[in-house]
Amino acid sequence: MDRTARAYAPGSVTALFAPADAPTNSLGVSVAIADGVESTVEPAGDTRVTLDGNATAFEPVELALDALGVTADVALRADVPVGCGFGASGAATLSTVLAANEAFDLGASRDGLVQTAAAAEIQAGTGLGDVFVQAGGGLVTNDGAGLSRRTPTEVIEYESYGGIETSAVLGDDGLMARIRTEGTASVRDLPQEPSLAAVIETGWEFARAIGLPTPDVAATVDAVEDAGGVASMAMVGETVFAVGVEGVLANRTTVATEGAHVR
Repeated sequence: MDRTARAYAPGSVTALFAPADAPTNSLGVSVAIADGVESTVEPAGDTRVTLDGNATAFEPVELALDALGVTADVALRADVPVGCGFGASGAATLSTVLAANEAFDLGASRDGLVQTAAAAEIQAGTGLGDVFVQAGGGLVTNDGAGLSRRTPTEVIEYESYGGIETSAVLGDDGLMARIRTEGTASVRDLPQEPSLAAVIETGWEFARAIGLPTPDVAATVDAVEDAGGVASMAMVGETVFAVGVEGVLANRTTVATEGAHVR
């Protein structure tokens, strides 16, 4: 029987990445954070999406619902800035498919729903593998031999100055070539089980190597380092995230210990 259902997916911050033929094979390191996106799904004659109460076009959410063969009213509530490197589109899409599975009693497997959300993100050009991080939580490393997942306990601070269009980055062949070269080397240079601080330090080297940091980002990273912490830039957004400091950046969160789930 159709009903209203809610689900939540953590946000995620990617420190470094390198593209591959399939998102599950893409190299990179990302951390799921407790701040994320909640989706409330209610069956409807046509699909309509709102974000924090405002009507919006949210292509990966709409594509995912199409793939499931359903139409619904989808109300998204985001704890993180959208379009700023927090994987909000992936979290919105993943939470939506989980809620839709409940609302329409589809009986789909969790793995199938995660794959549906990932495919919608790829098709929309809004992300590569965020949903695989958000599905399980923790600090996730893919060095080409598969995913490894741990749950660091550090508090993460973050501050955002705006967005960088993910589709513009993914569609820039020259930039993506640099990302492939630098990202592959960076991931493979990490120790077997890198600390979150080591990941962030390597991520900052990677961000500078590909030429993405803006003046605001660079100045904020300097401020964190002056305070004794480590910081880097979210991939991709004009956002800084850091560990080892208290009260330097505007927002504080924790590593998500639980992946996306129905509420």
